[in-house]
Amino acid sequence: MNIKENIKTLIIKKPLKLDCGQIINDYPLAYETYGTLNENRDNAILVCHALTGDQFVTGLNPITKKEGWWSYAVGPNKSIDTNKYFVICANVIGGCMGSFGPSHVNQKTNKIYGADFPVITINDIVNAQVNLLDHFGIKKLFSVVGGSMGGMQVLQFVSNFPEKTKTAIPIACTSSHSAQNIAFNELGRQAITADHNWIEGKYLSKDTVPDKGLAVARMAAHITYLSKKGLQEKFGRKLQKREDLKFGFDADFQIESYLRYQGSVFVDRFDANSYLYITRAMDYFDLVKQFNGNLSNAFKNTKAKFFVISFTSDWLYPTQENKDIVIALNAIGANVGFVEIECDKGHDSFLLDVPDFLSTLKNFLDKSYIEL
Repeated sequence: MNIKENIKTLIIKKPLKLDCGQIINDYPLAYETYGTLNENRDNAILVCHALTGDQFVTGLNPITKKEGWWSYAVGPNKSIDTNKYFVICANVIGGCMGSFGPSHVNQKTNKIYGADFPVITINDIVNAQVNLLDHFGIKKLFSVVGGSMGGMQVLQFVSNFPEKTKTAIPIACTSSHSAQNIAFNELGRQAITADHNWIEGKYLSKDTVPDKGLAVARMAAHITYLSKKGLQEKFGRKLQKREDLKFGFDADFQIESYLRYQGSVFVDRFDANSYLYITRAMDYFDLVKQFNGNLSNAFKNTKAKFFVISFTSDWLYPTQENKDIVIALNAIGANVGFVEIECDKGHDSFLLDVPDFLSTLKNFLDKSYIEL
């Protein structure tokens, strides 16, 4: 993939001290924008992407040549209406779509970072992203919005910069990564590092990739994005292009073939080391611990209007974990709304064509824009 010719990049001169203790500067932050920033510069929405997302939110992704990951929600006359709002999305640091990440060359050694890249956190990711506001001369966002890991960034953003957004929409997320989710991420990391082509993270300098391990990591993670009911209705026990079982280890069932396909296409667009680093950032996310066990304190300095959204079939970040955020906000008298969307598509519901979700998101934004 020829990334450099297809992305916008901002070189951040301001030093950033990472939570691991290292300091980075002169690092690239890749981003994309949609819509037009108005004269008052008060119609900007920062969209935060999830684990395997990127800055190409909607329209044609110039790298993959596929639709952007949130094309259902973002665009002209859609929930996040680009005729009305100026949408910004940055590829997270640690990522592989142009932002500073493990596939970049370490200027001190002239070698690809690989596993020598510094461990990052959601806090680091947010502190890097905020530079985009200064770049565009935006003093205050209209909204910051994101689902899954993107929702974690929303929470961290409001906590770090309480005066920099008017509204905040964390979707299908959590304030503290659970033991179950750490376990799933560790399974994926072990699959990658067990691949003999990982070579202690130095695979790019050896002109190879740990594709088998990365594919398995994706397969395992993808299951968590779905729901039992959704899988049963879509696949059940249907066989894959055969009338009978083959009594072997080929993909007898459609669900097996589907997961193998998801794994195979993923390795063509994502870097294995980036997967390691970003999942680790998710696992380290614990806003509750950061504020000494009192989540409410994370938001005590903001006047932002919150809208928390969850889905009934999401077992990765279940509704109760989203409600915990609402409870913490209510405890300090914050302006917060909450809705649980009835949907059987699992955690990935926020990425899909779910009319109730899309209309709810649009109504909140449009009403808030009129009020503000």
